[in-house]
Amino acid sequence: MPVGGLLPLFSSPAGGGLGGGLGGGLGGGGSGSRKASGPAAFRLTEKFVLLLVFSAFITLCFGAIFFLPDSSKLLSGVLFHSSPALQPAADHKSGPGARAEDAADGRARRGEEGAPGDPAAALEDNLARIRENHERALREAKETLQKLPEEIQRDILLEKEKVAQDQLRDKAVFRRLPPVDFVPPIGAVGREPADAAIREKRAKIKEMMKHAWNNYKRYAWGLNELKPISKEGHSSSLFGSIKGATIVDALDTLFIMEMKDEFEEAKSWVEENLDFNVNAEVSVFEVNIRFVGGLLSAYYLSGEEIFRKKAVELGVKLLPAFHTPSGIPWALLNIKSGIGRNWPWASGGSSILAEFGTLHLEFLHLSHLSGNPIFAEKVMNIRTVLNNLEKPQGLYPNYLNPSSGQWGQYHVSVGGLGDSFYEYLLKAWLMSDKTDLEAKKMYFDAVQAIETHLIRKSSRGLTYIAEWKGGLLEHKMGHLTCFAGGMFALGADDAPAGLTQHYLQLGAEIARTCYESYNRTFMKLGPEAFRFDGGVEAIATRQNEKYYILRPEVVETYMYMWRLTHDPKYRKWAWEAVEALENHCRVNGGYSGLRDVYLRHESYDDVQQSFFLAETLKYLYLIFSDDDLLPLEHWIFNTEAHLLPVLSTNKKEVEVNEK
Repeated sequence: MPVGGLLPLFSSPAGGGLGGGLGGGLGGGGSGSRKASGPAAFRLTEKFVLLLVFSAFITLCFGAIFFLPDSSKLLSGVLFHSSPALQPAADHKSGPGARAEDAADGRARRGEEGAPGDPAAALEDNLARIRENHERALREAKETLQKLPEEIQRDILLEKEKVAQDQLRDKAVFRRLPPVDFVPPIGAVGREPADAAIREKRAKIKEMMKHAWNNYKRYAWGLNELKPISKEGHSSSLFGSIKGATIVDALDTLFIMEMKDEFEEAKSWVEENLDFNVNAEVSVFEVNIRFVGGLLSAYYLSGEEIFRKKAVELGVKLLPAFHTPSGIPWALLNIKSGIGRNWPWASGGSSILAEFGTLHLEFLHLSHLSGNPIFAEKVMNIRTVLNNLEKPQGLYPNYLNPSSGQWGQYHVSVGGLGDSFYEYLLKAWLMSDKTDLEAKKMYFDAVQAIETHLIRKSSRGLTYIAEWKGGLLEHKMGHLTCFAGGMFALGADDAPAGLTQHYLQLGAEIARTCYESYNRTFMKLGPEAFRFDGGVEAIATRQNEKYYILRPEVVETYMYMWRLTHDPKYRKWAWEAVEALENHCRVNGGYSGLRDVYLRHESYDDVQQSFFLAETLKYLYLIFSDDDLLPLEHWIFNTEAHLLPVLSTNKKEVEVNEK
């Protein structure tokens, strides 16, 4: 029913109140055979219409409170008329947020001004945004309802035709890849460490890789991942029906560990079996970092043409994800039909910062190896959209609507949903041979805002990175956030004047905090998230945060800190992690994650994640290698630890020969 059709139900004759107006409007002025006007006198159909109208009105009102961004603050400020400063932050995933007194206490301990803004002002901003969203939604609904069915069908057909044309255009330019001259990479194979003890530890980590690989080959070959307890294959929906995630993810680790036979059998599988012509919906982010990243890395290390061909082929299939009004890509894409969508839980259908912000490195290299700028243009447009948006307190919210090009929920995190966006800003600057000045500025501006609003110290001196939700802090840090220690240290040399040592120290402090999150568990492996409130520091307090899934972020930071400082404690901490993995995660069929790192007895999740071979074991191996293996001045690690060379302005590693 058009919106205008509802209006007569609320029009009242002169002198009529709400009841009289409704009765008069529906009952013909109250005359005839019926009793005096009122709901009791209505016919059954009229009562039903009234019930529908009131239900819609109540749903609209309460939907605004419970389902729109920052709903917990709206509840506290509107329903209970209490100060928003005393209300917990909202979290769509994990229950009640941090207490506001913890946020205030954190700001006081740091002695910093300009903490995340005035809560009253933040509430007013949220209400204004809710009103704006309501008005826009009502306008769009009214326009859609006023269209004829034939017009709606025509719009759908036009959109499908546009998607099909875009796909044909994207594919047309890649009928044949240009030839390239491959130059052997720098530092792809390092020398043996001189120290016998370090040599022995590195050999142990290589043996761990063999155990993980051999069991995957024995029980799950060609499938995405291994279930080491059940001794069978495991396939995540993230990859749709694409197979072989562990094979592609492990390629560069096999290469740098000089597991030559295993690398050759993996290459043969890619040549003969890796197929992207599937009718399946995939995660654009996961397929990019694992498959595109893994294939690019294998190409740059080995020079095998099959890896370049497959990487570009898959890159082309991901291009339809960018066919949105703003150019911000969808999170999920059917790689046959080219139809995309976003996760239904992501702030009203928004795209996620850590997903659309973690395509840049791989897509620049796809343009570099294909000779076509379309990949680079797609990711540079993401920058344009972001730079045209106002950032709350200088921060980047985790959600952005690809249709409107506007922010969704004001939730900021350097952990899940945000993490690798910041990593890729810094690495884009480094990968460009330090010519991408825009990336450098965006990175250091973001880090300054993160320091001001998110980084706090606990009462016992542990530095941590909280989460920011519409002006309120939740004093929680995720395992994923632990990568940031390495990021701060990696960017220290290029920091604004006088801040190099500051960022190295900040990286060291984050490394210490993440080490403590490991050291305070029984298993000596870190939980998925840990908290700093209620007298608790660096400990998981919720059952759904106590698991460990073979994640790499803590040892990733150890690797960067070791390379940049050569402080022996990072090798010591890394070896403690190796011992914990061997004691608690190693099983006959491979390596398994744990359901609770605080228990005395292992409860296995029965998944050997592909990133355990791609990242965790690779970073550990590099910690116990000399710096000549994959020197940081020549190589960039993508967020899955896949290797991409710096695109030097003086000497290109790969030159495209035009024919």
